[in-house]
Amino acid sequence: MKVLHAGSRHNQPLAEINVVPFVDIVLVLLIIFMITAPLLQQGLPVELPKAEAQEIKREKKDLVVTIDAKGNIFLGDVKQALNLEAFTAKLAAIFKTKEDKALLIRADHQLSYGAVVDVMSTALKVGVQRIGMITQPEK
Repeated sequence: MKVLHAGSRHNQPLAEINVVPFVDIVLVLLIIFMITAPLLQQGLPVELPKAEAQEIKREKKDLVVTIDAKGNIFLGDVKQALNLEAFTAKLAAIFKTKEDKALLIRADHQLSYGAVVDVMSTALKVGVQRIGMITQPEK
């Protein structure tokens, strides 16, 4: 028969950390981020026109204006539609201090030509020097 003493190993607290719950949580978060990351990069749903043109190099600092099929204007990644007056005010505030005065436009292919021209002329009025159009490759 074995006698346990007060100082034996069985009476001491366990000093190891159980990492299994932590690993489970990290794996669930990893799966969530893997699913949501492509959705965040896509932006607003716009069916771009197809064109065979030379691809321009886009940078993260490029300002993109999106115009959907209904004519709603979205500035950057903000999902709140702007009317032309609010768009003009925000664009003027942005380009007042910005050195690179370039703007990229993503417009739905069903949108009227006049709506795109309105956005382009507004951009030129507030100081934009270069305007680019984003399209889908023709394949």
